[in-house]
Amino acid sequence: MLTAYVVVAVLTIVVCVWSAAADLARTEFVLANSAEVGVPPSWLPPLAALKAAGAAGLLLGLLGVPVVGLAAAIGLVLFFVGAVTVHLRARVFRTLGYAGGFLALAVACLVLEVAVAR
Repeated sequence: MLTAYVVVAVLTIVVCVWSAAADLARTEFVLANSAEVGVPPSWLPPLAALKAAGAAGLLLGLLGVPVVGLAAAIGLVLFFVGAVTVHLRARVFRTLGYAGGFLALAVACLVLEVAVAR
């Protein structure tokens, strides 16, 4: 179980850092996707900060601060539930898979975090 948690947490950290960096760099696909779902460009830095904070929290959880890892996993689940909701509300299904995939990773992190903490 511990190995699965480490693998999923590291993958989630990498994905969140990559996504935060893409938001901060205002890459073409990020700007196009955010415009399509109705998220203004001014929201990108705060959204990137939330993803980066989640990644940092997961890393701290891996390094021995489980309460921070748990809080980060919960925060990322809520963040990506919001992202999926925004995609569904805007009826943008083409990029829903990204938000859904990130949500699945965050949920897996949360479930494994709880299982490892027992």
